[in-house]
Amino acid sequence: PGTDLKVTGIDFLKSQNSRQHHTDAYNIKNLVVRRGQAFQLQLSFSRELKAADKLALRFGIGEKPMKVRGTLMSLNPRREPDYSGWQISIVKSSGKECLLSVTSSPSAPVGKYILNVKTGTNIYKPENDAVYLLFNPWCESDVVFLADEAQRKEYVLNDTGYIYVGSAYSIYDRPWNFGQFEEFILDACMYLLDKSNLRLSSRRDPVFVSRAMSALVNANDDSGVLLGNWSGNYDRGTSPLDWIGSVSILQQYYKTKKPVCYGQCWVFAGVLTTVMRCLGIPSRCVSNFNSAHDTEENLRVDIYLNEFGEKLNRMSLDSVWNFHVWNDVWMKRTDLPSGFDGWQAIDSTPQEQSQGIFQCGPCPLKAIRDGDVYLPFDSKFVYAEVNADKVYWIVKKVNGKDKYIRINTETQGIGVNISTKAVGQDKREDITSQYKFPEGSEEERKAMQKASSFIRPSGIGIRARFASTAHVNDMDSKPGVLRETVSKTGLQLEITNTEVLYPGNPLELAITVKTSTPGNWTINLAGSCQLQSYTGKVEASLGYVKETVKLEGKSETKVPLKIAADSYMKTLASVEDEVLIHITAIAEVQGMDDKLTKETTMRFEYPPITVQMPEMAKLNEEFACAFIFKNKLNVPLDNCKLLVEGLGIFKMASFDQGDVKPGRIIKSEIICTPTRVGEKKIVAKLTSAQVKAISTEKAITITE
Repeated sequence: PGTDLKVTGIDFLKSQNSRQHHTDAYNIKNLVVRRGQAFQLQLSFSRELKAADKLALRFGIGEKPMKVRGTLMSLNPRREPDYSGWQISIVKSSGKECLLSVTSSPSAPVGKYILNVKTGTNIYKPENDAVYLLFNPWCESDVVFLADEAQRKEYVLNDTGYIYVGSAYSIYDRPWNFGQFEEFILDACMYLLDKSNLRLSSRRDPVFVSRAMSALVNANDDSGVLLGNWSGNYDRGTSPLDWIGSVSILQQYYKTKKPVCYGQCWVFAGVLTTVMRCLGIPSRCVSNFNSAHDTEENLRVDIYLNEFGEKLNRMSLDSVWNFHVWNDVWMKRTDLPSGFDGWQAIDSTPQEQSQGIFQCGPCPLKAIRDGDVYLPFDSKFVYAEVNADKVYWIVKKVNGKDKYIRINTETQGIGVNISTKAVGQDKREDITSQYKFPEGSEEERKAMQKASSFIRPSGIGIRARFASTAHVNDMDSKPGVLRETVSKTGLQLEITNTEVLYPGNPLELAITVKTSTPGNWTINLAGSCQLQSYTGKVEASLGYVKETVKLEGKSETKVPLKIAADSYMKTLASVEDEVLIHITAIAEVQGMDDKLTKETTMRFEYPPITVQMPEMAKLNEEFACAFIFKNKLNVPLDNCKLLVEGLGIFKMASFDQGDVKPGRIIKSEIICTPTRVGEKKIVAKLTSAQVKAISTEKAITITE
């Protein structure tokens, strides 16, 4: 009777708690729960629990947990509720066993809590004493609450997905394994939280957490996860195109605590999605096609062409990326006036500094759509990425000096086909309307005017890397919102490919010139074809066509542009990035002031990889999976490598296949044993010197 009450054991009831908290997929020994939701613990004592016994469960977070700082919660089931917003109660007590229910505060700091139990003067420290507490999109009082179950399944629990890349003209999906439940990923995220130097009180708020993570996923200021590299030389690391998911990146980072080499935008976005979903913040990858990187925040990007229509790299500091990938995260913005809750853009690709650090967001999509670009964080930069205007200039040599002639302004080309993976389906969803009102609508005009009032007026001068003494031939150099020029002849240009663009075949392209108003028109046409990387950097100029075309009234003519295979195959093999085919056309109607530029980016087509495996398999029973590729191109693929990964089935593996001659078939087989049930995906990617990224995926259902 007079003996001290001692705790002899704690059962964390992991399987029932983690099922209820949607954390059963985490590959970790410890209990993982979400805030604001009850979980149960079973305590065993040295004797029966009596009314007079003192009992307190103590959850501490951080270096020195303290009650006054709200970093130590001491919960006593028999006392008044704790001021911290945590609750505890006895569910049932029988004999030496006691079942307790604990509910953390829906605004508790997220992270790793250490639990011990105090009975009188005795303190019991369990094995696996760390309990991981995450954001809770299932809890109405949590600021990340997401009402729709299908959306929670996609944006929090789905560990695979697609990232959309290519060009606005030909979008394709790149399968990506987020793998937020894999071994060490949660610990890597906890390490990043500690490294962020966020005050523990700031860890309650997904605004601060998502902003800090956008900074930590790049290595720029804080030796974060990934080092960006757009140089085209990746010898000292892994090429950005060789990753098929976030898992090996975050595992390597957690092991070495050093930045992983190398990332480009889709890799940064894929890893940031993993980190956000892992911590419980709903997140999605967002691809913006024709994304403006507007260095001056003046809502315009200048593009300089020579008289053949070839883009000049050296001139402009601004650039238009074929695509750029960032993230949206879902949360309430309690720091802003009402109306800005919901999706927020964040971006971990290091482009511009914000508050002295390479970080971006969270920025409410509604602020971008409505032109409220004064709202935090970084709304001007994101607004410009989807709304800048393109101004085209021709650079001509006159008496040995460069002369700049403005051709036209395009106000609708930037920020198109904004894409993310659809909820619950393997297809693309277009979310442009969440970022912008329809082009040309009254709302869009109002939003543009509002935004422009907060953004420096552009002034139509030249701003390139050279002195302002350059001679500018430009009639209207008054500032203000730019308008598209209206054509007097109804001049239009269309760029198409007339044959499939397979590497090793000639590129068969065509430029169609159209007029639509009565009259006889003589048109000077120049069209060029270049290879460029996705950031718009020209890698090679392949050829051009210059012709004079005569059209009458409403008519059109097609001018072919053919590029021989041997003029581009060397570039394909020597550049380590995936290159796109960029065609620019300039048309000028003689005797009229009608000038027009049109550019289109296309991608090469590749033969497919086929995956052979059963549609169903049993847990812990092995099955075979074969990857087959036939080189249907008429050029050899040198130094082929096959990369494969199946979350919950097998770890990432790679097979060197050497050089694959035209017509040759390669086959690799892997014997795998599934460790988790449900629908799983296997992803495969083939890289070679000539063709950088052919990928595919296949689903399999694993049953008990």
